[in-house]
Amino acid sequence: MSERRPSAEEIAVALDDATRDRRPMERFTAADPDLSPVLAYRAQAHGVQLRLAAGESIIGAKLGLTSRAKQRAMRVDEPLYGWLTSSMLFEPGNVVAMERLIHPRIEPEIGFLTSHELSAPATVPSVLAATAGVMAALEVIDSRYENFDFQLPDVIADNASAAGLVLGPVLRPVTALEDLRLLGCILRHNGAIVDTASGAAVMGHPAAAIAWLVNRLGADGRSLPAGSIVLSGGLTNALPIGHGDVVSVEIDGLGTAEAVA
Repeated sequence: MSERRPSAEEIAVALDDATRDRRPMERFTAADPDLSPVLAYRAQAHGVQLRLAAGESIIGAKLGLTSRAKQRAMRVDEPLYGWLTSSMLFEPGNVVAMERLIHPRIEPEIGFLTSHELSAPATVPSVLAATAGVMAALEVIDSRYENFDFQLPDVIADNASAAGLVLGPVLRPVTALEDLRLLGCILRHNGAIVDTASGAAVMGHPAAAIAWLVNRLGADGRSLPAGSIVLSGGLTNALPIGHGDVVSVEIDGLGTAEAVA
């Protein structure tokens, strides 16, 4: 007889314990290959509630699997999302709280700040019209699973591996930029260039990722509040980091965001 499938609440508590104890765990789909994304998003929601109960607040959202290459690797045909909470914003000095993390990695991203509530149906133009500005950003991801080994439901339940973010000092109105798709990105690790990309690496247009999120939320009767920080998705592959590392991203027209591990 197979083992009982854990509830969404039990999955959330197990992930919360792993986060607090910095203890990587086996992915849930190893024991339950049929774990569904629907249950995983319920677990994610319970995990966010645990953070809110601990005194945190939601400051925005993040997208994952926004490139076709990553989707093919995970055998899915759409992105996923998670939530950003107040303890994830690393400041002052943009020093990453390594003592809180298990095996962190960093991705360069274009961050959005919404000026108005966004509701479905959303499109690239409607997202841009409701954007106060965009910024260079670094997202710190940290899977709670051993060796970053997970399937889609696992990473959804794990809040899309959200762990932290560093925002650049420049918030630029989209009207001051010609085309977000063409913004060049340079990722540096300890001063050396390790990767480059453009805004089009994210779903063809980074605002398309935000539109997908809003429409996905709309299917559940939800919207994206004004004042939300939204990380549109990794422009390059994630970079593993260790103590003492300095990682920066420079994006055309948006300046530089830098993180110190």
